[in-house]
Amino acid sequence: MGNSYEDECRRSLAREQAKSLAGTNDWEHVDRERVHQDWDVLYREMTPLLDGGSLPGDQKIQELVRRHFDIVCRFYTPSREAYVGMSLFYAEDEAMRAFHDSYHPGMVEFLGAAIKVFAEQGSGFAPSAGSEASA
Repeated sequence: MGNSYEDECRRSLAREQAKSLAGTNDWEHVDRERVHQDWDVLYREMTPLLDGGSLPGDQKIQELVRRHFDIVCRFYTPSREAYVGMSLFYAEDEAMRAFHDSYHPGMVEFLGAAIKVFAEQGSGFAPSAGSEASA
């Protein structure tokens, strides 16, 4: 990894999370226990689909990624780039990789690919820092 799009996604994630953390007293509004329960349910639903040969762009997978995105939005609404940055963080951070791959050894790669599809096709994202220039 290291292409310019991925680097921008990493920067967007860091920038947007820092702004959100600062503006919400470290996300004190978030029921973290509920968030973790909801992610647990979601990942347990996704696991058999990975074993069943589902593809990241399949409708059922994208419905699950929509739920993942909705959980993320309990913290703050990310831009497309920050959401892709989150998938990169899952892959690059040892603890996050271990957590996700504890559900399935291919979870991080699969979820990352599914998040990239969702970022390309989904809706509900915050404007990105560069969206004015590309609009």
